[in-house]
Amino acid sequence: MPTMADVARSAGVSVATVSHVLNETRPVLPHTRQAVLDAIEELGYTPNTLARSLVTARTRSIGLAVSAISNPYFTEILQGVEAAALKHGYSLLIADPHDDPEHERKVVQLLHERRVDGMIVAPSADPRALLAYLDRHAVPAVLLDRVIEDRADSAPRFDQVCAENTEPTARLVTHLAGLGHRRIGLVAGLPGLSTTGERITGYRQGLTTAGLPFDDGLVVTGNSESAGAERATAALMALTAPPTALVTANNAMTIGALRALRAHGLSVPDDIALCCFDDFAWADLFSPRLTAVAQPSREIGAEAVRVLLERLAAPDRTAGTVRLPCTFVHRTSCGCQEDGGAAATARDRSARSARSAGSRQRSARSQQVQQSGQSGQAEHRQHSEYPEEGTVS
Repeated sequence: MPTMADVARSAGVSVATVSHVLNETRPVLPHTRQAVLDAIEELGYTPNTLARSLVTARTRSIGLAVSAISNPYFTEILQGVEAAALKHGYSLLIADPHDDPEHERKVVQLLHERRVDGMIVAPSADPRALLAYLDRHAVPAVLLDRVIEDRADSAPRFDQVCAENTEPTARLVTHLAGLGHRRIGLVAGLPGLSTTGERITGYRQGLTTAGLPFDDGLVVTGNSESAGAERATAALMALTAPPTALVTANNAMTIGALRALRAHGLSVPDDIALCCFDDFAWADLFSPRLTAVAQPSREIGAEAVRVLLERLAAPDRTAGTVRLPCTFVHRTSCGCQEDGGAAATARDRSARSARSAGSRQRSARSQQVQQSGQSGQAEHRQHSEYPEEGTVS
């Protein structure tokens, strides 16, 4: 097996220079660096990572704590983190905190004990123990997706990377209002998460922009998961005056909302329009295809790695928050035609308004169908396209 001394002889440099190239401990002239890299490639030299970590006090590893198993959105972020880490020569250690504050602190401690150089963490709804641990041990960390609001009179403690949430949610609401809807419901996420609060704020801003009053009876909590959203949507549909349009605040809750609408015998968008926050790989395979806000998931992951590496290179620099823009993906679940143009909107507005006016009667009829034991037939006839239980798990 070739050694560092073999690489040095082949490149015509000292062993120390090879070490500086491998460990990035001192600047090396570009042509010298390239000669070392060429020698490494030619000889097939593999650095001893353990020995390198003893010299540099770095393991060239990053800890990632996100609920990737249970949330497809974080799975895409993980892919962005992994690709960016590999590009910069870092390995990745992954732990799933399950959005549980106590488990979150434990997995972060385990990652820290494995001497990762830094961490990327998506905080839970109650991150106090997490933040206390990171502070106490001075762990270089980037908070992902869910931001922590610092006091206005103090400098931010941690770097943060997330998507815009408020304006994109307002865009969904104003789009639905522009189609004639006046009662627009929101299935919101887990209380305590910054994403939940920001999307509720965006919902309210959208109503204000559209000149519509805020009705807290039209905002329900789906707890950021499918089963919770199914129950929450069923509660909305049981209202005396149910919404004629619905905004769901993440991809898992979209699935739960669709199940509840199906159970009520309601068709999207004929009986109720639907827009969702979070696009996902199979959103355009639904019938109708889902109008959504797409977050730049992989870019968020890659940006988190970039920010963390900057933190490792300059530990004393001021922390900051990076927000990436989202994209409005116009499909047909909102009630628009496939072309999504202004002409299509004008053609369909009157028909859509008529459907909205009849939503209450259709909801009542669907409940009667359920009570008579015929809901299973109606469910299969109208919504056989929707995924069954377990699609998101």
